[in-house]
Amino acid sequence: MSPSLHYNWFSNVRGDILSGLVVALALIPEAIAFSIIAGVDPKVGLYASFCIAVITAFAGGRPGMISAATGAMALLMVTLVKEHGLEYLLAATLLTGVIQIGAGYLRLGSLMRFVSRSVVTGFVNALAILIFMAQLPELIDVTWHVYAMTAAGLVIIYTFPYLTTKIPSPLVCILVLTAVSMALGLDIRTVGDMGELPDTLPIFLWPDVPLTLETLWIILPYSLPLAVVGLLESLMTATIVDDLTDTSSDKNRECKGQGLANIGAGLFGGMAGCAMIGQSVINVKSGGRTRLSTLIAGVVLLILVVFLDEWVSQIPMAALVAVMIMVSIGTFSWESIFNLRKHPMSTNIVMLTTVAVVVATHNLAFGVFAGVLLAALFFANKIGQFLYIGKEDGEGENHRVYRVVGQVFFSSSDKFIDAFDFKEDTDRVTIDLSRAHFWDLTAVGALDKVILKFRREGIAVDTVGLNEASATIVDKFAVHDKPDQIDELMGH
Repeated sequence: MSPSLHYNWFSNVRGDILSGLVVALALIPEAIAFSIIAGVDPKVGLYASFCIAVITAFAGGRPGMISAATGAMALLMVTLVKEHGLEYLLAATLLTGVIQIGAGYLRLGSLMRFVSRSVVTGFVNALAILIFMAQLPELIDVTWHVYAMTAAGLVIIYTFPYLTTKIPSPLVCILVLTAVSMALGLDIRTVGDMGELPDTLPIFLWPDVPLTLETLWIILPYSLPLAVVGLLESLMTATIVDDLTDTSSDKNRECKGQGLANIGAGLFGGMAGCAMIGQSVINVKSGGRTRLSTLIAGVVLLILVVFLDEWVSQIPMAALVAVMIMVSIGTFSWESIFNLRKHPMSTNIVMLTTVAVVVATHNLAFGVFAGVLLAALFFANKIGQFLYIGKEDGEGENHRVYRVVGQVFFSSSDKFIDAFDFKEDTDRVTIDLSRAHFWDLTAVGALDKVILKFRREGIAVDTVGLNEASATIVDKFAVHDKPDQIDELMGH
């Protein structure tokens, strides 16, 4: 056995098997709930969760991460299912997978380096809040038995590790509360009340849609956002699991793996899905680390719903609510609250905006895009402040030298222009750019403006010290040394 095979599959067998069992049990009600959101039969979400988990176990780039049917993806399918039906959803799922594989080969996973830590923290906190909010319907207008069972579940989850850590406490919680509920005959909501579990294995089927351009134009507006949201959530979750396990992952391989998984789901009657932060955290906190835990979760899920459905349907929702509350508490970055007083205001605004947008829209993509955009604007503004322009007398009479230090781009171009005195009494100006860098067309335009303004006042201008990269963009796009373009610019 190769070292890589052992490390990725068999280096943590007991922990992976037990954590996979916990995840499989917790996946069932969520997959059913997401199917209901999308407007399809519960088996569509369950088959999807099985296919996606099993395929990403082999093809994904992040060992130990759980991928399945998700709420964020289900919300994007509602209109398609309502207007065109299940077959078009399956076709859209296939196209989603193809787009994601393409993203992997284009190495779009590398774009995660542009997501700042404050955006990731906001994403995590928003997910924790959404996971907790998703449990509230199970705790509203219910009997006291439900509250008692949920409280007992939380007590088991947080106290059992003091007895032993060999068995994941969430698994103990589910087993004990199920036994108590069945023994006492409690009239409380169970997994069976969520929807009918499938009684057959998934079968291979090609979506029954015409292979025409019309079909493509119907599914493309749904497949594109599904692919983007799926990749975004998967890559963000991979980053979080990287931090939790102090290991690295291959983000571009994850893009391809998610694509293959969605193609597999579409061919076996399932809906599109992606990585799940809640289930991934359950897996990690229950001891799961390698690809085996993801495979076990998918396989056991299918075995439970097809062959052990009578037992699984008896699991009280209160037990799973307790597990998900534990996940939301463990997922939330409590340190970020205390850091609000320490961190810069811009960092806090990015984090809080990400949280607010995600919670308000229930769309992870919107929140992350808003956070990344704000972080980019704050960064550009901050870098734009690091620009200094000093003035001194040059050699000979009536000669001024301006020394530019810093970055000149769209954010600092106005500051660059305002630093020059175009009305001063001098014959010649030298602009020393040896410690400056010009980044974009706005910067080049600012340099043109300065030089042309001096020339209009009858002052000769020289620029010296441009580095090679700045000289390249200035030579290509500047007009101050191109008479024909100057005339055109001046309207002659």
